[in-house]
Amino acid sequence: MKRTRKAQERTDKAVIYCRVSTGQQVEEGVSLDAQLSRARAWCQSKGHEVIGEYQDAGLSGCRADNRPGLQGALQLACDNKAAFVAYSLDRFTRSTVDAITIATRLRDAGADLVSLSENLDTTSPTGEFIYTLFAALAQLERRQVSQRTKAALTYKREQGFKTGGDVPYGYTVDPDGRLTENPDEQKAIQYMRNLRNRGNSLRAIAHKLTERKISNRNGGTWHPQVISTILNRVEA
Repeated sequence: MKRTRKAQERTDKAVIYCRVSTGQQVEEGVSLDAQLSRARAWCQSKGHEVIGEYQDAGLSGCRADNRPGLQGALQLACDNKAAFVAYSLDRFTRSTVDAITIATRLRDAGADLVSLSENLDTTSPTGEFIYTLFAALAQLERRQVSQRTKAALTYKREQGFKTGGDVPYGYTVDPDGRLTENPDEQKAIQYMRNLRNRGNSLRAIAHKLTERKISNRNGGTWHPQVISTILNRVEA
């Protein structure tokens, strides 16, 4: 069977990562020494050269970005297209998002992911499928986040909150973040609409606004295109 280019680029090197938090050494029987011994045995059985051993002692697995040992191990594995070897998934992450991020980072670098307790081994023929699965989960997570964000923004807009961009002419933002009508600007908009309904051109409306000393929000004179934008918005 023809091997993929990614498989050809991978090396027979491994980086071991171990982690334990307070109390777990005794309760779960996965001390740093026990994890390290298991990982070394796997590397030896596969003929992998161990080029680095990292550990985080007494640190929670809830976050990946606050563990220097994990970050060092990942970087070395990526730099050398090596296998990142851990005793179990919860040794390097307890977050689904972090697990997907780590797997994606290793895959993109041409490195491998090995979690001994779960028999997760991307150096095996099923490795590409595993990475494909992680990639699919990553895409699903991004889409779900996007949908939740859109739903939240739609709800805020329906409740009258400003959700981004410039405050439209005719409104101000109150201390709670809601759009409220600006009386003076609303009068100016109504004046524009009346003139437009009488057949005045945009340029003529701009001239009449200047004559009546109705300045734009910046205190300057009106441009026909700005008037067009305002009228199109209020009539939409």
